Amino acid sequence: MGNSNKSMPVFKVLVMVVCIFLALLSLFPFIVMLVNSTRSTIQIQQHAVSLIPSKYFLNNFRILTGKTFSPARGFMNSLIVSCGVSACSLYFSTLTAYAMVMYEWKLKNVFFGFIMAIMMIPATVTIIGFFQMVYKVHMTNKLIVLILPAIASPSMVFFMRQYMKPSVSVSLVESARIDGSKEFWTFNVIVLPIMKPAIATQAIFTFVTSWNELFRPSVILTQQNKYTLPIMVSLLNGDIYKREHGAIYVGLTLTALPLIVVYFLIAKYIVAGVALGSVKG
Repeated sequence: MGNSNKSMPVFKVLVMVVCIFLALLSLFPFIVMLVNSTRSTIQIQQHAVSLIPSKYFLNNFRILTGKTFSPARGFMNSLIVSCGVSACSLYFSTLTAYAMVMYEWKLKNVFFGFIMAIMMIPATVTIIGFFQMVYKVHMTNKLIVLILPAIASPSMVFFMRQYMKPSVSVSLVESARIDGSKEFWTFNVIVLPIMKPAIATQAIFTFVTSWNELFRPSVILTQQNKYTLPIMVSLLNGDIYKREHGAIYVGLTLTALPLIVVYFLIAKYIVAGVALGSVKG
């Protein structure tokens, strides 16, 4: 017993050291990005990795904002698209999962199989047909075109369905129906709060994916005032004759900053969901 009691603090210290090391390893790319945003292009070319900040951040920011496009406008476009995609995909995917879990109807299993089959199709395969449809209806250079397809998100429907089945009791929904509750009121007021941990988890993934998406916006958007921030950063990186690495890192910092803020705002719901799951287990 004495040896086991002595070994426990050593084990805890070892676990703490490993966790600190992994945390620093995860933060290292962000630290390098922030430091490089304060360095000049020559300094970055000479030493790509450095932990010592420099004094060229304002100069890099002036270079970034001095381009033909507006980073502030790109930031707003990315924010509109990412928030719209996240809201549409989260709400309608959860609503679809609610219909699949709480209702018994013919061809329900066939519909679920169809959703699983759609998940196997790569998104890049559909981009040509999607662009042709958008072009024919004269909807190019419209941010709404990047938001509306998020209503149909097969992978999120699958995730929400799998989370809802053990978490939301059918008897709870039936009790609400007996008390005279309308279906949309039941879903919005009773089911959605229970689904908060799953919604928070998917919100982070969806927001990050939409914010960083480059391929589809670069195909649909051709006007500079409609560019998202990743498109602008890619244009900075495309000039092979005078590539301003410091400005590129400033653009990358602006791109990563909202993702970090969103994570810290939603992380507590994920932790609460994990704790709830462990209690249920």
